[in-house]
Amino acid sequence: MKAIEFATILTILAGCTNGQKNQPRVVNSHPPIADLRLIRIEEPQDGAIFPLGDNIHISIKQTGNVAPDSVVLSVNGARVERLGGLTYELSTGGLKMGTQSISLAAWKSGSRQIAGVSVKLKSNFKPEKLTYRVVRSYPHDGRAYTQGLFYHDGYLYEGTGQEGESSLRKVELETGKVLRSINLGRDYFGEGIALLKGMIYQLTWTSGIGFIYDFNTFNNLGSFTYATQGWGLTTNGKELIMSNGSNIISFMEPSGFSEVSRIEVFDDVGPVKMLNELEYINGKIYANVYLTDRIVIINAETGAVTADVDLKGILSPSDKTGSEDVLNGIAYDFQGNRLFVTGKYWPKLFEVKLVPVGKR
Repeated sequence: MKAIEFATILTILAGCTNGQKNQPRVVNSHPPIADLRLIRIEEPQDGAIFPLGDNIHISIKQTGNVAPDSVVLSVNGARVERLGGLTYELSTGGLKMGTQSISLAAWKSGSRQIAGVSVKLKSNFKPEKLTYRVVRSYPHDGRAYTQGLFYHDGYLYEGTGQEGESSLRKVELETGKVLRSINLGRDYFGEGIALLKGMIYQLTWTSGIGFIYDFNTFNNLGSFTYATQGWGLTTNGKELIMSNGSNIISFMEPSGFSEVSRIEVFDDVGPVKMLNELEYINGKIYANVYLTDRIVIINAETGAVTADVDLKGILSPSDKTGSEDVLNGIAYDFQGNRLFVTGKYWPKLFEVKLVPVGKR
């Protein structure tokens, strides 16, 4: 990764007030130092990735003849320690995986310079490698551009995409027959769906709007908005869990669709991006990785990828019609312990068992 020259933010906590609002508050009697430049960060580089649990070597350099009175290290806004030298070994054992903000506040005569970098912590273990065994295959509508999928009480529920083709469907598992459907407006590109407390939530891709339906009737109950792209959607029974095409998964409260928390998804190599259709299963999030035959299984609390599933070849050449698109669609039957997968415009849906590589 190309090194990025770190921008140093100058904050002078000194000034005077004239009785007006929004004026700097007097914090000391020391005069400000013009263009204060005391230190720069030599290591780590901005954007560097480290395994969780490893130490991060921090090296700073004095940039002029004026030495700071003190240098204070903070991580993610929390003070860690006043440094006694120009190097420091930062333990990551107590940190969470994902993005970490490292900042150094250099003080001189009551004025402050802040230098900072952002680094990432990846998983410190290799995911289990899994493959599949097909238990049974079922018919699937080859005209369905599958974007969201879940199973409930004997039926599949499917959200489809493409402008002018997007829909929400109730599907008979055994036959693939569409029993009920509602179409989205021609301007909407349907995405992930999830069932929570008698309501089905459906995302759209780039419109920044989602729709809420009554589970039994598919009557439209309202809408909600969000500031990112909409990709996959599932639920842990309390919150809605959303992907946006990056390595970030957001946990959203259902009543206002505001973000409650988020995880950043990493394996032992780095961030796992393009997370698409989601399914929450027993504390883990199963996610299609868009444009691949891969499903990753993610610890829903930490974001660590615990297993990597290779589904290459599941749709055999004899099942292909030439119009198929990529793997997408994960559903789980909690009562029957059955896992289903399919893809966009696929003529079949598969019940599969996941097994370690080499034990297929």
